[in-house]
Amino acid sequence: MEMCPCGSGRTYEDCCSPLITGKVPAKTAEQVMRSRYSAYVKIEVDYLFDTTHPDHRQGYDHKGTRIWAENSRWEGLEILDSRAGGEEDSEGDVEFIATYREKGLRKQYHELAHFKKVNDRWYFTDGTAVAQKTIIRGEPKVGRNDPCPCGSGKKFKKCCGS
Repeated sequence: MEMCPCGSGRTYEDCCSPLITGKVPAKTAEQVMRSRYSAYVKIEVDYLFDTTHPDHRQGYDHKGTRIWAENSRWEGLEILDSRAGGEEDSEGDVEFIATYREKGLRKQYHELAHFKKVNDRWYFTDGTAVAQKTIIRGEPKVGRNDPCPCGSGKKFKKCCGS
């Protein structure tokens, strides 16, 4: 059995396939998010269009989406947070990181995606790229050629940094 690309730990046939083929509707915003990722992996661009909110379909590029999906090697989806988007909600947000390779380069796409439910059906409306957080150090950064902070008297690269 093929595992689902969305990372749920379930088989594709028991997870995203029934959503993509239209056999069952998504119950939550996160299910739509996961199935949309699987649709990129499986190059199911019609599903991507169909799960885009009708008010947000203008300018949807079927050909460009297909080319990007075909030319990328999808490596994984990590759901970081889901806010609202449950069965009883009408809106929800899902923060995720999709990892893929494009032209041999490993890339990550980090987004906060927004979803709305219309007539008991969940749709993707839009997403905002999440900027990488700045790392704030409590202590100064130790350079390779700086004295090792352990007090050995050696350079960091020859001591704790090796």
